[in-house]
Amino acid sequence: MPDPLREPTFLILMALAGEPLHGYGLIAEVDRLSEGRVALRPGTLYGALDRLCDDGLAARDREEVVDGRLRRYYRLTPDGEAALRAETERMRRHVAAATARLGRPGSAAAPAGGPA
Repeated sequence: MPDPLREPTFLILMALAGEPLHGYGLIAEVDRLSEGRVALRPGTLYGALDRLCDDGLAARDREEVVDGRLRRYYRLTPDGEAALRAETERMRRHVAAATARLGRPGSAAAPAGGPA
């Protein structure tokens, strides 16, 4: 069983699942997906992208020059998609288990007197 993905890595892969994105686009999309909780700095992002590319989970897609600046786009690879799917399933199982426990009589979240 693979190790769980760290939240920033999960969010980067999730952002790339939509379409290839360049660095600033990834930073903005991760911010949006995390509702502002995860703010990636460029150094952190590019270090993570280098690692994801080395691991075969992401790949460089293309480069373009905009206003004299190079934009490098990254895309999700098939292995990256598989890792994202596996992590999503792992998280789904945890959510289902927590939801079931929270609904049990005697849990702090269960209504007083048990289920209606």
